[in-house]
Amino acid sequence: MRLKVFAEDFSAFGAFNNGALTLSSLREGSNGAIARFAEVRDRNAAEALRGTELTVARDALPGLEDGEYYHADLIGLPVVLTTGEAIGRVVLVENFGAGDVLEIERDAGGRFMVPMRPEAVPEWSAERLVVEPAFAE
Repeated sequence: MRLKVFAEDFSAFGAFNNGALTLSSLREGSNGAIARFAEVRDRNAAEALRGTELTVARDALPGLEDGEYYHADLIGLPVVLTTGEAIGRVVLVENFGAGDVLEIERDAGGRFMVPMRPEAVPEWSAERLVVEPAFAE
């Protein structure tokens, strides 16, 4: 089965077992990953799972180094400007190849995007994300 994996290192998935599917093998492919699951025995079974979202329990994920984050940790964070003004919430994290881009929904309506880079987002924590005003226009 072809998987779209949101991870830089596939080794963390070596012991993947979500209770319904047991990973038999996983290798990098040209467009994501190629996986085999013990319970998926033929092409028809694989086709039936098209569009299925697989998740890994948070406690099974590798620890993070300073400056690293999981996308799920950013989604929903309140956003404030460096001036302290609250402006909205992170609603989406995208990556178009040049790094992560945050989509922020303004409290007053509308959305804007900000690169997840130090000059645009000088700090973030589990409680909030801080954005430079020039990137919130």
